[in-house]
Formats: sequence, structure tokens, C-alpha cells
Amino acid sequence: MSAFMSAFASLVGSLADLLQPFFQTASTAAAIVLFTALVRLAVHPLSRAAARGQKARTKLQPQIAALRKKHGKNPERMQKALMELHAAEKVSPLSGCLPSLLQMPAFFLLYHLFSSARIGGEPNALLGHRLFEAPLGARWHDALAEGGVFGAQGLVYLGLFVIVAAVATFNYGRTKRQMAANPMTPATGPDGQPVPGMGAMTKLMPLMSFMTLFTVAFVPLAAALYVVTSTTWTAIERAYLYRDVTAPGTAMATAA
Repeated sequence: MSAFMSAFASLVGSLADLLQPFFQTASTAAAIVLFTALVRLAVHPLSRAAARGQKARTKLQPQIAALRKKHGKNPERMQKALMELHAAEKVSPLSGCLPSLLQMPAFFLLYHLFSSARIGGEPNALLGHRLFEAPLGARWHDALAEGGVFGAQGLVYLGLFVIVAAVATFNYGRTKRQMAANPMTPATGPDGQPVPGMGAMTKLMPLMSFMTLFTVAFVPLAAALYVVTSTTWTAIERAYLYRDVTAPGTAMATAA
């Protein structure tokens, strides 16, 4: 693991050196944004496949509703019919989760890299790199202790919070419009009855993007940059890929 983290630190350092003529002291922060963009570019084909799957699932909603009405009193038969329908239409109910799952290792790598005092037995020099006045290895509470909300470091976090809030508001409006236009068929359990709590979860889903604010506040600034960049990418990507979809996409607009 130590050798792997050393290699990853070298990669971040190399990207920072490449960008240094353009971004000067913020080159490491720019390298993290570039790294995030490369990760998102790599998983973009899966995002496109997830969008196609979501469109297919949207078209299946009337058939799913009919099956649940027909087999509501026979849970086993209903589940089998649902599986057969998805198989016949070559639609995976979990396809929308893959892009998010594949991004998680990149986030945890950055989190670990900028939370470790030593990498490969040597002091972690990346911790001293900054975005303006804020160290990339620091957290929001460090910025508050250093100069308060409107201090030099605090203003960096305020800028990130503004971006996250703007993206979350955009996602909230888009999701609400989609859910109002074409409500999803309520999920049911093995007994054919609606899953308890799913109604509340559906109402909360448009608000999930705002949870990113808490992530940004509690992780190292480097990881927060990854989250902000990835969240913004997701909002733009989904607005494009789902522009002709009238049903909500699968939930994960964050994060990452």
C-alpha cells in the first residue's frame, strides 16, 4: 500500500509540475481538478450506458405497474416476472450505480494521500501545498481556527460552498421537475407491499445533492476539490445525457 501511495503521490506531483507554469502556487490544486476530470472522462462511457438504461427503465414503467397489479398477491411470481422483463429488455436495474462506484477509489486515494503525514517513509510534502491561502491537507475547522469564516482560508471554503450550493440547487430543480412529470412506480417488497420508508426517501431524493456540503466541510481540502469538481461534472453530464428523459435518474448526484 505504501508503494502504491508513493506512486500516486508522484502522479499528483507530476501533474502539478506540468501545470505549474499556468497556475503557479495553485498548481497542485489544479492537478487535482485535472485528475478528477480524467477519472470522470474514463467512466463517461459507463455514464452514457447508465443513461441508456435509465431511458429503457422509464419506458418499462407501465409494464412494471401492470405486473405488480397482476401479481400483487403472489410476490414470488411478481419478482420472477420483473426479472424476466428486465432480462428480455436487456435492462439492468443496477446499471446506474456503476459510474459512482468506480469513482469511489479515486476519492479515497486523495483522502488518504492528503490525510497522511508520511508517504513511503518520507514526510508528505503535498500537505504544504495550497489553494490560495488554504493548505490542501487542512479541513474547514482548521480554516475557522486560523482566521474565521471570512479569513483568507475561510474564503476558499466559502467559494467551494457557493459552487456546491449552486450545483445542488440546479440538481434539485431538475429532479423535482422530472419526478413531477413522470413519478416512478413505488418499489415493493417480497410480499408485494410498498417498501416502508420509500415514500419519504423519494421526497428526500431531490435534497441529496445538498449533502455534499457536509462532505466538503469535513474532508481534506484536496478531497473536497475532487468532490466539488466531480459533482459539477455530474450535474452537467446528467443534464446533457438525460435531457430527453422525463423520469428521474438514479440517485447519486454527489460525489463524487
